[in-house]
Amino acid sequence: MPLTLHMTTIGFIGAGHIGSQVARAAIERGYDVVLSNSRGPETLSELIAELGPQARAATSTEAAAAGDFVVVTVPLKNYKDVPVAELAGKIVIDTNNYYFERDGHIAELDNGTATVSGMLQEHLPESRVVKAFNHITFGDITTDGTPAGSENRRALAVSSDFDDATELAVSLLDEFGFDAVVVGPLSESWRYERDQPAYVVRQNKDELLTNLALAKRVGDTD
Repeated sequence: MPLTLHMTTIGFIGAGHIGSQVARAAIERGYDVVLSNSRGPETLSELIAELGPQARAATSTEAAAAGDFVVVTVPLKNYKDVPVAELAGKIVIDTNNYYFERDGHIAELDNGTATVSGMLQEHLPESRVVKAFNHITFGDITTDGTPAGSENRRALAVSSDFDDATELAVSLLDEFGFDAVVVGPLSESWRYERDQPAYVVRQNKDELLTNLALAKRVGDTD
C-alpha cells in the first residue's frame, strides 16, 4: 500500500488490455479510476467488480470530464471519437499505436510525415497530449516495475509538446516502477512506435537511449 493515498482521479477512454492494466497499477497506488469503452458502462461490470471500490464505469464523455488527467487507449482508427470539449485544459496520456491491419492505411503515417500521438494532439487542440505506455506489452505494466534505483530497472519513453504533461508521465512511470526517457516533442515520438528497435522490448535506460538513436523513419535514406 502507498504511504499516502492520492486524491486524484484518472479517466480512461478505452478499457482494453492496456487501459485495464494501467488502471490496476493506478489503483494499487491509491488513485481512483473512471473507465469507459465504446460499448457502454454496463459492459464493464465484471472489470469494475474486480478492480473494487476505487473504480467505476462511465461513458467516455463522463470519464473525460471526471479525470484530473485522462488516459486514451483506443484503436487508432477510432481516435476521432475521443471527446474534445471534456478534455480541454487537461493532460491526456496517449498509449495508441498504428496497426494498418486493424486501422486501415493512414497515408501520413505510412509516409512518415505524422505521428500517432501528433494526430491525437491535433484532434485535441486544447489538451496537452503525452505519449506513454505504448511500447510495453500490457501484462508487463503490472509485473515488470521495480523500485527507483533498482539495478537494470526497465525504462519507457515519453514525449510531449508540453513540459507539465511530460513531467506527469515521468512521475507516473516512476510510481509504477519504471525509469523514463524523455524523447522530446511529439514529432519525435515515432522513435518508439511500431517496428522500431525500442518497441515492446525490455530495456533499461541506457539500452532505451541506444534503441531510440537507432530508430529509422520511413523515407530515411541514410
